[in-house]
Amino acid sequence: MPLLRNRAALAGAGVLLAFAALAAAAGWIFPGDPLDMVGQPLLWPGQDMAFPLGTDALGRDVAAGLVHGARASMAVGAYAALIGLVIGTVVGAAGGYFGGRIDTALTRLTELFQTTPTMLLAIVIIAIANPSTGTVALAIGLASWPTIARLVRAQFRSLREADFVTAARSLGYSHLRIIFGEMLPNALPPVVVTTSVMVASAILLESALSFLGLSDPNVMSWGAMIGNGRELLRSAWYLTALPGAAISLVVLSLNLLGDGLNDHFNPRLRSR
Repeated sequence: MPLLRNRAALAGAGVLLAFAALAAAAGWIFPGDPLDMVGQPLLWPGQDMAFPLGTDALGRDVAAGLVHGARASMAVGAYAALIGLVIGTVVGAAGGYFGGRIDTALTRLTELFQTTPTMLLAIVIIAIANPSTGTVALAIGLASWPTIARLVRAQFRSLREADFVTAARSLGYSHLRIIFGEMLPNALPPVVVTTSVMVASAILLESALSFLGLSDPNVMSWGAMIGNGRELLRSAWYLTALPGAAISLVVLSLNLLGDGLNDHFNPRLRSR
């Protein structure tokens, strides 16, 4: 398979699997609460092997924060992308399949959300509700679905007059069966590629919100670690550099995987 011969995509998938494994085993690797003060404040990486990546200004283990932060940041990114994918697919499929007034109304709704800054909309939603991990994921998902909606709508508009759709109508298939059983599988490849980019964008947005203090204060995340270390950027730069490097690695891996999926699903690129 072309995807299995794409070294960049395989490297990205490998890094993602490594971070996912760390996140899944966070409770076993570091069984305590990552928010607990367990050592002397501001120990540099390597200064005390009990804390190989050092401690922050409150004496919290940076390594424990990174591992537990992987669980929070990647979970928010995945759930937010899933919420955006579901909403965007339903809206785009309905508009592209039915057309007419339904398409016009859903297109205007999509444009309304798309013209609203994603960060601002997420901040408003979180400010209205309690800043928890679920709320952050919901806010990011509600702010990011228009991209999927426009893509799915375009795919459905190009497929709704296809021969297999006409044959399904002639056989008396219901609208739901045609949309989800016949047309959606044929529209999935570009959606899958875009979803990988959405996960990366959601992780970045979650980090920005955590940096601003708009996250669950009882949950450690990479963005919260960067926010906590910003005042010590000159004297203890590792507090922001380490979680920043983790975010960069995960986002880069998702982009590499997305590029590999695009090469795999795109027939023009696949034939080269």
